[in-house]
Amino acid sequence: MENILGFFLQYREAIFIVILSIFLGIEVISHVPAILHTPLMSGANAIHGVVIIGAIIVMGHAASAGSMILGFVAVVLGTLNVVGGFVVTDRMLEMFKKKDR
Repeated sequence: MENILGFFLQYREAIFIVILSIFLGIEVISHVPAILHTPLMSGANAIHGVVIIGAIIVMGHAASAGSMILGFVAVVLGTLNVVGGFVVTDRMLEMFKKKDR
């Protein structure tokens, strides 16, 4: 218990910033119009490629099997997120194409 309290006391500024950014993110996302929600989410999912690169770096420096498994899971989930973002973007763009009659 003392270790946990020591961690919070040592990193209280960083924890405070994370908590503030969570509230700010919720406030910003709740005020986004519905028409912008899909493109913003697609872009956010595409940015998830950074997580894939980080996971590959973790896998490259893995010292244990646990690190390797965690890196692999991160690569798989990040890839699914990126692909999902592009699929959603493609579906959104299909809605704006003229239909052949």
